[in-house]
Amino acid sequence: MDQFSAHLDRGWDLVQRGDPQGAEQSARRALEIDNQSPEAFNLLGYVAALQGDFEDAVEHYRQAIALDDTYLEAMLNAAEVCIHPMGEFDDALALCEQALDLAENDDETVDALLLCFDAHLGRGDLELAKDVCRRFPKGPFENPSHTFLVGRALFEIGEMQRAAELIEASIQSNSANPDAQYYLGLIRDERGDTAGATEAFLKARDLDLEFPSAPWSLSRATFRVTVDRAIQTLAPEHLAYLRPGEVYLADVPGVEAVVDGVDPRTAVLLDALQPEAGANASARLFIYQNNVERLAGGITGVEREIAAAIEREIVALFIERMPSQPPGSAARHSRPPAAH
Repeated sequence: MDQFSAHLDRGWDLVQRGDPQGAEQSARRALEIDNQSPEAFNLLGYVAALQGDFEDAVEHYRQAIALDDTYLEAMLNAAEVCIHPMGEFDDALALCEQALDLAENDDETVDALLLCFDAHLGRGDLELAKDVCRRFPKGPFENPSHTFLVGRALFEIGEMQRAAELIEASIQSNSANPDAQYYLGLIRDERGDTAGATEAFLKARDLDLEFPSAPWSLSRATFRVTVDRAIQTLAPEHLAYLRPGEVYLADVPGVEAVVDGVDPRTAVLLDALQPEAGANASARLFIYQNNVERLAGGITGVEREIAAAIEREIVALFIERMPSQPPGSAARHSRPPAAH
């Protein structure tokens, strides 16, 4: 193996071992040997995304594509970052269309279609998302992850039966996939199977806790400061619903909360201890760092995601609540926005 290839292989190995800084060094050493290598720029983009440097990641991916306009992997990687966390859905769709033109097999087609689906869903265009789902191959899928991901897409457009079949099949082949367990819980919840949903949600929670934090994850002290800043951005009339000094941080909701009906991936939880009403209504605030960071996707989005999640919960609990419904009795498993 030549030195250039050795640097690239070591870089991807370090990615798998959770060392993005080391992987970046390997990518840059490869570029010192060949500064026109699309593969090295693709690796550099990948490690930049892992570290939360998303604009740099897309720039590196685009450099790789400029050097090789048939580089499908770089197109898909760039599209994924454009979708989440950047929310640049039009750019993502353009990249996906390029990738679809280059796809040579079902695996590559499904990868591109899944990203197209996420981009349309991110734009709020459900009809176009449904159109994408009609383009999926029937399967079975050679790539086991596609079984789950296509099932997830079908769930999002309401095709519950087919979604359930695929998600259950994906769990049979990999029961340690927290996303699959989570969607199984959502499906069971939709079907009214409370006990089955709780079982799946608890499995998803446990598996989520086993996953290492992102390299850019905040220390708890920094997260606390970020939470305080986010709370100060709330509208005064909404801030009044929070009990002073009663803001609590954790990684994910506790087992007892999930059993009581809290979504294990919710970012925040408002807990109104007593059936107060009107101007006197208030609640304790629980904020779950792992779930916030999953939704935010990077450091720059954490404060914004916290503030948005708190606003959503205040509106749902105190403003949109039916007069006959006591505070704290929000619908079971109120689901956070998806972070695809």
